[in-house]
Amino acid sequence: MPADFVVVIPSRLKSTRLPDKPLADIAGKPMVVRVAEQAARSRAGRVVVATDHPRILAACSEHGVEAVMTAADHPSGTDRLAEVADLLALADGQIIVNVQGDEPLIEPGVIDCVAAALDDSDAPMSTAAHPLDNAADFFSPNVVKVVLDRHNRALYFSRAPLPWARDAFATDRSVLPADHPALRHVGIYAYRAGFLRQYRELSPAPIESIEALEQLRVLWHGFPITVATLAGAPAPGVDTPDDLERVRRLFAAR
Repeated sequence: MPADFVVVIPSRLKSTRLPDKPLADIAGKPMVVRVAEQAARSRAGRVVVATDHPRILAACSEHGVEAVMTAADHPSGTDRLAEVADLLALADGQIIVNVQGDEPLIEPGVIDCVAAALDDSDAPMSTAAHPLDNAADFFSPNVVKVVLDRHNRALYFSRAPLPWARDAFATDRSVLPADHPALRHVGIYAYRAGFLRQYRELSPAPIESIEALEQLRVLWHGFPITVATLAGAPAPGVDTPDDLERVRRLFAAR
């Protein structure tokens, strides 16, 4: 386990499905603060919210959460992280874990696992996945799949059903074969700060725009991504008003 890594939580105020989502109240605290509190339970040496809006900055300050203002026009969360690496003057070898600002139920152990996977690898980036055993999820384009090599590095990420079980699916697509190595990608990433600075110079990849998957830019340019396989699916994030109410009920029950 790395002795020291930094969690950065990108948090933008704008949300089409859930206005002001980072500031949504969950048991008396804004959602982004709840995410930071969960991240602080990991082994991270530092947790920082990276935002583009003074209201989020103020909310973090009120609750004792470190936050920095970043530019509002970043094309992706990864570019925002690169700016944070510069703002915090992080050394090129420093590990940064990107935790999404709409995951108030994220398990600290998942954060630790992704950081450890990068620490144990010479790759510049790591992420996570978990086994898929549901055929409907496997065939859904909304579920991103990842295929690994024998060193637990990503061969490819796709919305398509990969790997394709040719013989089994020729007769039945309602269930997955018992030995099928289907993995669902989990959207948490760890980077070395130096690679984040390098990432800003990488041109978008054709496969990235086709699949609408930003991580394919890294593979297309020839950089490896180490993947930590989790035992099961992590707690879901908050995308809709119904998701928010579900999380509020869980916190109230605590």
